[in-house]
Amino acid sequence: MEWAASPLRVEVADEERIRRGHRFFEECLLDGRPVYGATTGFGPLVVYSGRSDAADQCRNVLDHLIAGQGPDLEPDLVRAAMLVRLWSLAAGRSGASMRVIEALTAALATDLAPAVPRLGSLGASGDLVPLAYLARALEGQGHAYLAGQRMPAGRALERAGLRPLVFQGRDALAMVNGTSLTTAAAGLALLSLHRSAKAAVLLTAALADVLGCTPAFLDPELLTAFGHGTTADVGRDLRGLLAGSDPRPDRPLQEPYSIRCTPQLIGAAVSAMGYADEVVRADLGGVSDNPLVFPEQEAVAHGGNFFGQPAAFAADLMTMVGTQLGNLAERQLDLLIDPRRNGGLPPMLSPDPGRQHALQGVQVVATAMVADMRRTAHPASVQSLPTNWHNQDVIPFGTQAAFNALDHARSLRLLHGALGVALRQAVHLGERPTGPGVTDLVDRLCAVVDPVDVDRPLDADVRAAADVLDAAAGS
Repeated sequence: MEWAASPLRVEVADEERIRRGHRFFEECLLDGRPVYGATTGFGPLVVYSGRSDAADQCRNVLDHLIAGQGPDLEPDLVRAAMLVRLWSLAAGRSGASMRVIEALTAALATDLAPAVPRLGSLGASGDLVPLAYLARALEGQGHAYLAGQRMPAGRALERAGLRPLVFQGRDALAMVNGTSLTTAAAGLALLSLHRSAKAAVLLTAALADVLGCTPAFLDPELLTAFGHGTTADVGRDLRGLLAGSDPRPDRPLQEPYSIRCTPQLIGAAVSAMGYADEVVRADLGGVSDNPLVFPEQEAVAHGGNFFGQPAAFAADLMTMVGTQLGNLAERQLDLLIDPRRNGGLPPMLSPDPGRQHALQGVQVVATAMVADMRRTAHPASVQSLPTNWHNQDVIPFGTQAAFNALDHARSLRLLHGALGVALRQAVHLGERPTGPGVTDLVDRLCAVVDPVDVDRPLDADVRAAADVLDAAAGS
């Protein structure tokens, strides 16, 4: 896996809050208070005493969790999880020491990323297994990525100028007992979907302009009467992009749903992402761990703040959003290559049908991607499966839901890339768009995608078009 990260400088504003929580945790142990994971075993073995030596107890936390399987997660996702875990621990409610905070900030200031397997977390008692791999890498055990290369973690730390982290007290359990990986994956999926929703508006406007569609379906009073504000907002954006366009008189009175119903579809997607946005923001700002310490009340609170149900529901909703936006993109692509509906353009947008096949392979792949998205869109948040000696008898599977949402978001942007390539080819074979709001996007696509006069591989063109749409949606 070739990869390299940009170092990230992170400053902790209130170190005393962290130190105060850690001091209180140590006082609890000196007073003989029972504290889960510090004086006890883990999970259902809480009824037994833990190891008497604090460092040995930390090793035991990590050792028994190193059982993950599957390919490594993308290093950028792992680094995002490191940042989310740092934020949670910096709240001072976990009883972790400053050494953990300093190790995370130092690692983020380099391009180091622990090697973490994909399979292992339930998102129920935190992301225990994957975060254990993260913690072990900071100890110098296992593997990590540095400068795009996978290597033993000890060597990666040495090359990055980092000292191995030595866990004491509750540090190891505090590192793993939260849903930071789930939150990171959900957050990255949400960011990608926000860009893709904007790209869907841009692509719809370009498609309507190229085909010469009448903008009657965007009538503001019509959309306001629908009762959903986001539908009216999408309609307003589409009207702005299509202002000055020149509809063709030979277009039908009513366009297919893949054009006519786009304000309603994309608007609903935006509404759904609004809920997901609230959940992800709450997760990012909250403390995910168990137990929590409250020095000001001299209390140790045991509970379930590591249970990733909010993110699970939100991520499943994001997966549905991504899939339906993917359905829209695939149907818009089909509309553009069909000579019966595309305003007289040749089939498959081929300049010489039969001798040149142009977008034929691109559409086949788009169909395969949509089928894959539909097949894997089943919600993970309702797949509860008791485990851990029935200690974890209700499971949210938030991590799998978040990974699925991120996978679907990545497929969606490639579907949009495929549609972008098709629009560029349609412009090459027909007339340029007439609306000023669409010409900038077309110009950007033309700058990176050459016209298909002779068949050639288009896989890289689809990815390049996806990058253009990301940039256009972010501007």
